[in-house]
Amino acid sequence: MRRDIFQAIADPTRRAIIALIAVQAMTPNAIAEHFDTTRQAVSKHLKILTECELVTQNHQGREIYYFLEIDKMKEIDHWLEQFRKIWESRFEQLDTLLATLKSHQQ
Repeated sequence: MRRDIFQAIADPTRRAIIALIAVQAMTPNAIAEHFDTTRQAVSKHLKILTECELVTQNHQGREIYYFLEIDKMKEIDHWLEQFRKIWESRFEQLDTLLATLKSHQQ
């Protein structure tokens, strides 16, 4: 089942997992050590992240390492960009308004 990438980042634990493996690839056991939860719960989160194609698995010997898929993260960034532009425009308008109010007070 293919999931939407926004389902992956909706959960704080999955966001934390993404932050961990953004630094370096990790095994499920290494990831689980960072959480106060079971290894099975971490595996469920990894399954969702894999289904969303935000992480990939790489078998190295007996171990499975999870890597972050940067290109999928770019999809999130691209979606957020439209809101960044709106926020920046509003902040610029606010700066202009504040400058105008300040000049009228003097």
